[in-house]
Amino acid sequence: MTGPAPFADRIRESGRALIGTWLKLPSLEAVEILGDAGFDFVVIDQEHAPLDLQTAYAAIVVAQASGMNALVRVPDRSGSHLQRLLDSGADGILVPHIAGAAGTAEAVAAMTFPPDGDRGMGLTSRAGRWGRRSRADYVGRGAGVFRAVQLEDLDSLDEAEAIVATPGLSGVFVGMGDLQLSTGLPADDPELRGRVDRVLEAARRADVPVGTAVQSPADFRAAVARGYSYVMVGNDTGMLANESSRLVRESLGIEA
Repeated sequence: MTGPAPFADRIRESGRALIGTWLKLPSLEAVEILGDAGFDFVVIDQEHAPLDLQTAYAAIVVAQASGMNALVRVPDRSGSHLQRLLDSGADGILVPHIAGAAGTAEAVAAMTFPPDGDRGMGLTSRAGRWGRRSRADYVGRGAGVFRAVQLEDLDSLDEAEAIVATPGLSGVFVGMGDLQLSTGLPADDPELRGRVDRVLEAARRADVPVGTAVQSPADFRAAVARGYSYVMVGNDTGMLANESSRLVRESLGIEA
């Protein structure tokens, strides 16, 4: 099994922020198209899209064959999906709606082999190359999994320093959509921006990469300038919706 370098290594070594997008369609063609477009990574969205385990598995394989890191946002923080996704060879996991530092430690432990965590051994899985990898290689590659949690409410922002200090945590993701929903504040509100800036600073001091999601190239550049290391721009459904609408409007001469 070949594929891109570990996601955290690419963040450190690329010399630029990594650009990714969300996968919401159960389409392997969409994954391949995104890879051909030049995205560094794709996040397979099991929280807000109807993507089951088998679909995620196939998308992981195709994404990696297309040169992208394959991350998966799991449906919730229960951890029930983590083992099978990791054994499918996912490069990383995003855990949504994390419950502070304690919840972060619990999530990280579920993605980490003993003695530092409680991930189980699945040597005969794809991650173990169907049993052809040595145990040491399998466990070593497991250490390279990108283990990230999403900060999506004020409590998680307030606990940011403790969260980024969690042993074994690879990164955090600032979910601006849910932050705006939970606080009732717009993204450009000074108080909310200040809290997010404190997260970015705490993560910088702890050498923990921070990611987010945006909708436009201009927003991508602004996020990078602000200190984000990996940024998702749009998603596959939005790209299809926007381009198909544009084609119809321009073909028929309809004003936007």
